[in-house]
Amino acid sequence: MDFAITFKGDISPKRTVALCRQAELAGFTYGWFFDSHVLWRECYVTMAMCMEHTQHMRFGPCVTNPGVREWSVAASLFATLMEQSGGRFDMGVGRGDSSRRVLGRKPLTIETMVEFSEAVKGMIKGKEVTYDDEQTSVKLPWVSGYDLAVWVAAYGPKALAGAGESGDGLIIQLADPGLVRWFSEQAIAAGKAKGRKMGNYQVMSAAPVWVGDLPKGRTQTRWFPAMVGNHVADIVEKYGKSDPNIPQSLTNYIEGRKGYDYKHHADKDADHLGFIKDDIVDSFAILGSPKDHIAKLEELEAAGVTQFNIYLMCGEEERIVAEYAEHIIPHFQKAKRKKAASPKKKAAPKTKPAAKKTAGK
Repeated sequence: MDFAITFKGDISPKRTVALCRQAELAGFTYGWFFDSHVLWRECYVTMAMCMEHTQHMRFGPCVTNPGVREWSVAASLFATLMEQSGGRFDMGVGRGDSSRRVLGRKPLTIETMVEFSEAVKGMIKGKEVTYDDEQTSVKLPWVSGYDLAVWVAAYGPKALAGAGESGDGLIIQLADPGLVRWFSEQAIAAGKAKGRKMGNYQVMSAAPVWVGDLPKGRTQTRWFPAMVGNHVADIVEKYGKSDPNIPQSLTNYIEGRKGYDYKHHADKDADHLGFIKDDIVDSFAILGSPKDHIAKLEELEAAGVTQFNIYLMCGEEERIVAEYAEHIIPHFQKAKRKKAASPKKKAAPKTKPAAKKTAGK
């Protein structure tokens, strides 16, 4: 399992660079950024700085959407970051949440999200692409033909189908092993139904963590289920709360939800957190001692998670990275080495049955 960190763009660029360098040394392999240009700084500028100060870590938006930039601009931007970093760029994509809602606009359709992903991927590859009902095709003559990995954020049945049919990976903003398994199985099944080979399909669980005191950890991470509640509310509005395709354990917790202030998006001190109960915080995030973290991460790995992404925005960020570096990532690195070193069992050779003795001979 890979490990990642995500920034929302509210800490200084220099400190962000320092955290990425610390994380890379600790064994983290991905650095993601929220792409919400009104609420926080433009993420790709800081991302480029981080690329210049790291060697192997991959970067990308978690997530961008089809409505925040003109599509050829997005493709040119991402291809430039690919070129500057030696190919260390992935794209996380969704329908559009905070970057659109803070401007009074609604998320876009799943069909538009898929079309955007395929168009951007094609342009970065160097193909001639026609998109968004435009009459003129677009081809970037300077690109080096990179294969852009696309991770699709999804919860609802239709979005999960789109993620499995068109994406290289799935982003699930939850650390509940049962729900993660339930979501990822739908995406993988949709991909297989379309004839795709899903053996290398990636599954990301993205959530905040707190290593240490449980009550304080709940206080620092209660914002997260409230943020997830925006997406769940959209699903309930579209499919209804009694839809058999939506688990009630996901929808029940938003009963007391009374709106959401996007000016305090992903803010631990926001005023819209009162409906979130402790058991939901415990389920959605990872809290407690290093042993508690290892135990839940092993459950997530068993549920099919290939990357755990820490939403690094709960305070004491350097300490959290250090805790994972010392106590948690080495456990999984050791398990990975042990698995790689263990010899594969050879099948026992087939032997012919002994010939029966005949009486008198």
